[in-house]
Amino acid sequence: MSKQPNIPEALPVPEPPRPSAARLVSRFLGLLLLAAVGILTLLGAGNLDGLGSVLGLLRPRSATVGILAGHWKNDSGAVCEDGLTEVEINLAVAQAVVEKLRAEGIDAELLPEFDRRLNGYRSRVFVAIHTDSCVSLSGFKVARMTHANDPEAEDRLVQLLTSSYGQATGLEPHKDTITEDMRQYHALRRISPDTAGAIIELGFMGGDRALLTTHPEWAATGIARGIVAWLQESDTP
Repeated sequence: MSKQPNIPEALPVPEPPRPSAARLVSRFLGLLLLAAVGILTLLGAGNLDGLGSVLGLLRPRSATVGILAGHWKNDSGAVCEDGLTEVEINLAVAQAVVEKLRAEGIDAELLPEFDRRLNGYRSRVFVAIHTDSCVSLSGFKVARMTHANDPEAEDRLVQLLTSSYGQATGLEPHKDTITEDMRQYHALRRISPDTAGAIIELGFMGGDRALLTTHPEWAATGIARGIVAWLQESDTP
């Protein structure tokens, strides 16, 4: 009789391959995205701006500072009887702010009113620049979004911008005319939650016209100094 070969009772089961780190990260991000979409779906369609903000946490920062020129590449904004438009004031000041920040070695970029990148836009600071109507009033105002992700940081940004802008221009704050539209400004709702954001109304195109049209660099200096001060404070341990 021939000798039977030794056959093991059960073959060893090979271990399944372990997922790579890249695949694990991809799965995590996918689950995070699904969770964000689910939450916003439950909250309602009106919170779609919030989806862009949440997705912004997954992006690298675009720049250190983002400066939005109100109404640029969209419409004229407020228009005075003689044809002076808000957008020309906003753009002149916004361009000067970006130039001043870059001169200080700060990475800054200029954004139009409805730039697609605003959905989840990431930077350390974001400031939207607008100008008030052609009425015979004088003064400026700075505001943050009502429900800020980091209210202390954004309150400090508002304080520093208010102080530096007032010193540079000689204008007084006109807080009585801060509106809910400013506090719920679309761009502040769309940027990433970890981006400190604020909106400034430079002054009134009626009462402050001479300063805004003749010395836009004063306004730009005030905004740039406030941003630099905030960056320096936030870098201090």
